[in-house]
Amino acid sequence: MNMSKIKEYVIYNSTLENIDFKRKNIINTINPHSFCVAEKDLQFRKSLVESDILLPDGIGIVWAEMFLNRNSIKKIAGYDLFLHIMKKMNKEKGSVFFLGASNETLNKIKINSNKEFPNVIINSYSPPYKDVFSEEESKNMYNAVNAKNPDVLFVGMTAPKQEKWVFENKDMLNTNVICSIGAVFDFYSGSIKRSHPFWITMGLEWLPRLIKEPKRLFYRNFISTPNFILKIFWLKIFKKNKK
Repeated sequence: MNMSKIKEYVIYNSTLENIDFKRKNIINTINPHSFCVAEKDLQFRKSLVESDILLPDGIGIVWAEMFLNRNSIKKIAGYDLFLHIMKKMNKEKGSVFFLGASNETLNKIKINSNKEFPNVIINSYSPPYKDVFSEEESKNMYNAVNAKNPDVLFVGMTAPKQEKWVFENKDMLNTNVICSIGAVFDFYSGSIKRSHPFWITMGLEWLPRLIKEPKRLFYRNFISTPNFILKIFWLKIFKKNKK
């Protein structure tokens, strides 16, 4: 995936107001780690590149776009997307479907949603916890969604599994807006506490999470991030020499 062309896919006006809820929109997010994963996983790369909207969910993407193309963009996290849509659905008395996570997490999401967004119709389905789904399992998943015909589908099965599943099954899903938002399920259910707004504002949302979960996030922060930075510097040199 060519970072120098990422501007073709990222929202640049730092607003979510332009999402068209009347046609199918596949919305994904990208950060330095997912960029590095997509360099090796061609299916994941295709899933991201062919997104209708790809959000810069990482301060590294914001920095890289400025460094490479002198474009100033704002980080838009999956949680920002989630809250924006839930507020809109609450105002319009719309419906959303949560696909992914355990039944316990989904129940917590429903409880919290009913309190904060009482006008939103909430439905959910917990798929099997595995790396690859069978045809029958995928069919059960999209049939569960289609039975409720939601305005918005939130998918939370971790990257890159969630993005690839949506890409493979998007034509089978009877809903217009499909958002792969991973950790948001855990944040909103309260299973994992999101970083304090101070760290988010400072562009260091990853730091408290790293301290709490060093083993799980070690590779992302100490392998993927340095590789991403080196890749961006290489692209900058390549662009300069190409002129």
